[in-house]
This record gives sequence, structure tokens and C-alpha cells, in this order.
Amino acid sequence: MNLIGNLIWLLFGGFAAALGYVVGGLLLCLTIVGIPFGLQCFKIAGLVLWPFGRQVVSTGSSTGCFSIIFNIIWLLCGGLYTAVVHLFFAALLFITIIGIPFARQHLKLVELSLMPFGKQVI
Repeated sequence: MNLIGNLIWLLFGGFAAALGYVVGGLLLCLTIVGIPFGLQCFKIAGLVLWPFGRQVVSTGSSTGCFSIIFNIIWLLCGGLYTAVVHLFFAALLFITIIGIPFARQHLKLVELSLMPFGKQVI
């Protein structure tokens, strides 16, 4: 079922969304300061590309307070907007019965796109 869900996800917007995250990650990696944020975009792109059968878990980050600072910067510079977009699509998909599994994947993406530092996709 995960394979079928992922294929449907890719056909109906998953590939385009992952491509957007990859392009954003590449643009962020052009600057030295943006490299950690670009790497988080790549992590989110991997989850957006193939979300069924994967989950987001919090990790005991060894970066200390840097992950908190980076999450605040991420949140202020686009993370909140991205999370609201995923939340909007989740709400739209929850209206239909067929869309509920896809809405759950958007809710998973809300968690990661809101504060990606200190999270791992398994």
C-alpha cells in the first residue's frame, strides 16, 4: 500500500513539491550561511518525494543550542509559511474520504517543515 500511495502522491503534486524544496535547497547552499538550511530543505524534499512508510522522529541533537537558534531562524524566514501551506492542503484533503491518507502525510510534513533541526526522517 505504501508503494501505491507514494506513486499517487508523486503523480498529484509530490514531485513538483520535492522539486521546489530541492531548488530552494540549492539556492540556500550558494551561500556559506545558508548551507545548514539548504541541507534541511534536502531532508524535507526526500520526505516529500516518498512520504508513505516513513516517519519523523526527534533526535538528541549534539548541536546544543544551535538547533534551537536555527529553528527560530527557519521559522521566521519561511518555515511558518511552509507549515501553513501543508496545513491548508491537509485540511482540504481531510474533507474527502479518499484524501485522508494524503492529508496525514501533509500533517507529517507540517511537523518537519515547521522546525526541521533536531528531527530525523526514518
